[in-house]
Amino acid sequence: MELTGIVAANVKHVRERKKLTLDAAAAATGVSRSMLAQIEKGEVNPTISVLWKIANGYKVSFTSLVESRPEEVSVIRQSELTPLTEDDGRYLNYPLFPFDERTLFETYRIVVQPGGKLLAQPHLQGSVEYITVFSGRLSLTIAGEVFQLSKGDSIRFRADVPHAYENPGTETAELSMLIYYPKMD
Repeated sequence: MELTGIVAANVKHVRERKKLTLDAAAAATGVSRSMLAQIEKGEVNPTISVLWKIANGYKVSFTSLVESRPEEVSVIRQSELTPLTEDDGRYLNYPLFPFDERTLFETYRIVVQPGGKLLAQPHLQGSVEYITVFSGRLSLTIAGEVFQLSKGDSIRFRADVPHAYENPGTETAELSMLIYYPKMD
């Protein structure tokens, strides 16, 4: 899709998400109602200045107006992923869906070999991790408190404190990790 079409779809999507009429959007952005309608229909290619007015009025990032929206369906094949490694390759982190300011989270597939571990630094203030263990065992230390998890167990915790992952078992641990970040204004 060409940029004019991307901008048209994004401007309309944000306005509708914020439940603004064209008149209310014009008042919030300082861009005329007719110009907004033309932009949403893809009839005009707005200037950078106009896009900044819209972004500021809608209180969204500039890039949220000019970037392609993610596809409705995304398939990620493990064979196409390159993991991030720690602990001499015994802790593998496969980034699946990167952070998106519309959803405020990112997801990973984690594989920890027996004896593998990772000491994680605190994440941004207010972030929360959600973990589900699909195989093996995981010892998770959160701010000094240890939690033992096995296949089928899930945990949610504030991730803005020091935390560490370790596989104390004899089989590979596989888990899903979602990290939620609070909205930063």
